[in-house]
Amino acid sequence: MDVLSIPTILTITTLAIILAAACVFKGSANKGKCHPVAGTVIDQLLNFNRLHDYMIEMATKYKTYRILNLFHNEVYTSDPANVEYILTTNFPNYVKGWRHYEKLRDLLGDGIFTVDGEKWRNQRKISSYEFTTKNLREFSSAVFKISAVKLARKVSEAATSNQATDIQDLFTKSALETVFKILLGVDLDTTTEEGILFSSSFDEASGIILYRYVDVFWKVKRFLNIGSEAKMKKCIKVVDEYVYKIIKNKTEQMSKSRDDSRMIKKSDILSRLLEMKKTDPKYLRDITLSFIAAGKDSTASTLTWFFYMMCKHPLLQEKIAEEIRKATGINQNSSIDELANSITDDALDKMQYLHASLTETLRLYPAVPTDGKHCLSDDTFPDGFRVRKGDAVSYQPLAMGRMKSLWGDDAEDFRPERWFDENGCFQQESPFKFTAFQAGPRICLGKEFAYRQMKIFSAVLLGTFKFKLSDEQKRVKYRTMLTLHIDGGLHLHASLLKLNKD
Repeated sequence: MDVLSIPTILTITTLAIILAAACVFKGSANKGKCHPVAGTVIDQLLNFNRLHDYMIEMATKYKTYRILNLFHNEVYTSDPANVEYILTTNFPNYVKGWRHYEKLRDLLGDGIFTVDGEKWRNQRKISSYEFTTKNLREFSSAVFKISAVKLARKVSEAATSNQATDIQDLFTKSALETVFKILLGVDLDTTTEEGILFSSSFDEASGIILYRYVDVFWKVKRFLNIGSEAKMKKCIKVVDEYVYKIIKNKTEQMSKSRDDSRMIKKSDILSRLLEMKKTDPKYLRDITLSFIAAGKDSTASTLTWFFYMMCKHPLLQEKIAEEIRKATGINQNSSIDELANSITDDALDKMQYLHASLTETLRLYPAVPTDGKHCLSDDTFPDGFRVRKGDAVSYQPLAMGRMKSLWGDDAEDFRPERWFDENGCFQQESPFKFTAFQAGPRICLGKEFAYRQMKIFSAVLLGTFKFKLSDEQKRVKYRTMLTLHIDGGLHLHASLLKLNKD
């Protein structure tokens, strides 16, 4: 990413002076208490390659703080009381807003994650219904199992040849193929030229979107079609051409099936939307791309970190493997297919330690590290500090998961046991403390959907293989993306489990 290719030292200095002047102006204009200033957008830009670490450092100093931008404050909070106020109590005052919309719309258009008001309510209502249907649950579970088996066979090939496997790359590709099948009803092969081009273009566009949040010159670069914005334009062209082609083919297919009076029961989201007379290609493009972004990145990121944690804690890995074997009843002669077929809803319900371990992973490595809103009118947070109309307001799941004031002195430790009550049953935490899935009216629709996918994938892999870090694996750190990833991939060695071991 071209971090300092446009702004020169002189430009940065001038901008800093403008920001300082803006700070003085805002301080005098605001008669109430304001949250402390922790830095400026320049600090975020200079720390872009370690942005997540930088934001955690700021949150450690201040539960809620301000970052100064040219014409507005950016307020960041890790206070559960403030989070509840933003997401639920005064939900109408904190919307996605035009700043997020203009940064996200090139990729996500008018999808559910970029819009407010009636557009959001309409998509929320439709999506909420679809994600709770028995039809989608059964269809998605079948797709998850097929994808997990396909992934396990790739790992098996590496285990047989004693080769290290880039599990992050496998999860990313598998998650994309899986969500494509469920949402669009088509098989995306990420090993083909077309599949690779779409996947790389989608990921590149996602990264450029995040960069827009710290690049004050992104609109200029878009106007001049240079730098990262020139790349963005090319990526969006690839994404749009591919998705619109699928929508066109699916629309024609559905039309023919109606003309032939042979209505085939459709389970994928796109087909069901077409059956509901939602035929505007732009509408279909925006809503499906939004769910592709959510479904691909969240599960791939979480599974990557989860398997890293399993390698760091081999005893926990073995404990979960034992739980999987017990829940599914597999034996030493069971094949990968037999294991996958034995993963019923009842078996998944018995995998409580796996569920807790995935949740612990989400606490430490949430798929969305920071989630932003736009303040519509002057307001006062529960902590007594004021926010102004036009402020950008964000809560920080990543920082909150590491706060000792919320999770105790072992907050940075991976400890699944913290999710069990005194009777050994999984216990939910307040969504305003554990914020990985949002809360309130915008709470994540695909929460149970994501858990089911991650548990099926984990059960198939941990029930078949034992994983350890590659000797060449470098120290793991965050990479600056919309979701958390591991720098350079996560390279693991996998070996077949001895299922009859004492």
